[in-house]
Amino acid sequence: MLATEMNAIVIPEPGGPDALRLESREIPEPGDNEVRIRVIAAGVNRPDIIQRNGKYPAPDGAPPDIPGLEVAGFIDQCGADVTHCQPGDKVCALLAGGGYAEYVVVPAEQCLPVPDGLSFAEAASLPETYFTVWSNIFDRADFTPGESVLIHGGTSGIGVAAIQMVRAMGGKVYSTSGSPEKCKLCEELGAELAINYKEEDFETLVRDKGGVDVILDMVGGEYTAKNLNCLKEDGRLVIINAMEGRFAEVDLMRIMVKRLVLTGSTLRARDPAFKGRIARNLRKYIWPFLEDKSIRQVVYATFSLKDASYAHRLMESGEHMGKIVLLTE
Repeated sequence: MLATEMNAIVIPEPGGPDALRLESREIPEPGDNEVRIRVIAAGVNRPDIIQRNGKYPAPDGAPPDIPGLEVAGFIDQCGADVTHCQPGDKVCALLAGGGYAEYVVVPAEQCLPVPDGLSFAEAASLPETYFTVWSNIFDRADFTPGESVLIHGGTSGIGVAAIQMVRAMGGKVYSTSGSPEKCKLCEELGAELAINYKEEDFETLVRDKGGVDVILDMVGGEYTAKNLNCLKEDGRLVIINAMEGRFAEVDLMRIMVKRLVLTGSTLRARDPAFKGRIARNLRKYIWPFLEDKSIRQVVYATFSLKDASYAHRLMESGEHMGKIVLLTE
């Protein structure tokens, strides 16, 4: 008799890491354009923390109380209209939610094959960060080879992906991090200059280098004006989070005179067609670098699914360098 229930980490009510609970839930059924994945590993990301705190509700159609934006595992069932995947395929996928579970359903176009040579833990740490970086640096900021990019949070999951993707695609990278050890990792990943923001002023150092063409920022607040001061003419600032504040005071005249672009985005609520276009670009341009090891994954720690609260504590501590992953087996 086939199982009908699965283990999942749920958020019964907002709170700290101990608010997470392991519960039994019904195994979901895929729609016509979806696949069901037997999850082996699930990535932990900052939006999961925000959702647990009650400040980032899941979009319509996603499980409302099961966090998790990326997984890797085996396809075990395909919807009626799915033609390019089949049961048994090893895939990783970007989700709108529900990843902290033993099974998840997702639009087939949001799946990518597990790159050759990568473990499921490494593959599960790819989608949320790589989709985000591609969407914001390569699409929204329209990066072109030869340009320079400043990446804040260089040893976060986003930062690790962004440093390597920009370098692989022909760019020059500067980054910021909060310790000598983290700055060293940024340089090992390809950053030409890694700035310890706790000891040095990134604005001064970047301007001394002549500025940058693109900045990827997840800090917000007072960083915004400093970021704009770091941009060259026609530079682009892309904001993907505002961890230090959603409001900022900026010099509008500087934006006009230097023809700067100040933009930002969120990815979670975008439709499957939008995410599918990103997936195709990643498959074409980035997956070959993962398979030949030009780009490497940095998994800092793994936890059992039932220990998701410990994974959240680690993420909130800021001590990690790279990704945190949950394992279902």
